[in-house]
Amino acid sequence: MKKDIHPENYRMVVFKDMSNGYEFLCRSCTETKDTTKFEDGNEYPLVKLEISYKSHPFYTGKLQLVDTAGRIDKFRNRYKRHITEEAKKED
Repeated sequence: MKKDIHPENYRMVVFKDMSNGYEFLCRSCTETKDTTKFEDGNEYPLVKLEISYKSHPFYTGKLQLVDTAGRIDKFRNRYKRHITEEAKKED
């Protein structure tokens, strides 16, 4: 292997599937600001995933819908005031 091309900051990181709550611990050098307590009681950096093998239809053999519509509704409700103010300005 070539020298000085691989990162040196490998550490244990928790990856969490946000669609079903599945978590697994793995070594990674990805940057993250979030932390979480894992089932072993230790605190680790947290990387949030949209989908993993526990929720992907190819691996599960069944279709599980991810709640993207709910996220859009939450966004619209949160920023409804700003959207209505911009519409008033345009008129």
